Amino acid sequence: MAQKATKTLAASNTSRLNQTLYLTLFIHLLYWALRGILYRSTFTRRSLLLYLLLSAPQLAIQFLFERQSRPVLTPDGALTRAGEDLEAKGLTEYMWDVVYWTYGVIFFVAVTGDWAWWLWSVIPAYSVYAAWTTYTGMRGGYTDAAGVPQPQAASKRQAKMEKRGDKKVAYR
Repeated sequence: MAQKATKTLAASNTSRLNQTLYLTLFIHLLYWALRGILYRSTFTRRSLLLYLLLSAPQLAIQFLFERQSRPVLTPDGALTRAGEDLEAKGLTEYMWDVVYWTYGVIFFVAVTGDWAWWLWSVIPAYSVYAAWTTYTGMRGGYTDAAGVPQPQAASKRQAKMEKRGDKKVAYR
């Protein structure tokens, strides 16, 4: 049972990357099939350029995930590297949001037409919103929702001592 966490991470990464690869192939092939059937192969230069430009971030993120998170095995099947954790918080989580939102946008474009590419503008708008709220939170000293600064919370021991009326200890 040596390196159980590493093996678990490798199995989880492999499963998630395979699922994402199959979903990407399905969504993109569905786009090409529906655009060919519904619109009788009327691909214009504009629609092709929009498809390439706005699906490129999703494909780049997927390539990045493949490079960083796909487990590496030796020829005899031993695990060399488990890869980065695909369930990490922060930037990885945001990149998954971009991938899944792009899937939805590609589907809507395939069904309804090129006007649905405007749905993709939600991603940069959300990025600006998240950056702004983070900036104002840091600038404001981490206030609550009403804008009132939060005082430093005392430990349970300090709260008990203050309740009893004990004097605070002065450190030198």
